[in-house]
Amino acid sequence: MNIGHAAKATGLSSKMIRHYEVIGLLKNATRTDAGYRQYHDNDLHVLRFIKRARSLGFPLEQIKVLLSLWQDRKRASKDVKALAQKHILELEAKIRELSEMRDVLEGLSQDCAGDQRPDCPILSKLADPLHPHCSLDPAQNGQHVRHQK
Repeated sequence: MNIGHAAKATGLSSKMIRHYEVIGLLKNATRTDAGYRQYHDNDLHVLRFIKRARSLGFPLEQIKVLLSLWQDRKRASKDVKALAQKHILELEAKIRELSEMRDVLEGLSQDCAGDQRPDCPILSKLADPLHPHCSLDPAQNGQHVRHQK
């Protein structure tokens, strides 16, 4: 099957399939005499695996590890679980960071009248690095931190 059919069958774009080949997530496709890529059922299975892992937020480096574990029938399931648990911790950290960002934005937007006047407290507060409700805390590696009123 050509790359267009493989893309349709997996829900990935042709560009992403080529990218996954280039970075080594997918083995190089066989080629026709005319140089067109040809994909087989196993390739589609790998592409679907990659797509599902991406939908769970795994970065490409971890997907490479997951693929190698998936293809290694002698693997220990504890290795797979450890990778998944590490990713869960990373997701929880992102959730906390996004929640903090949302809280800061909610606080800023509450101070804005949202009318026709040009003055905007949101922009003023974002421009003021010393504003107590929205600042960068060096201890948080540049992450936004909402300070209590």
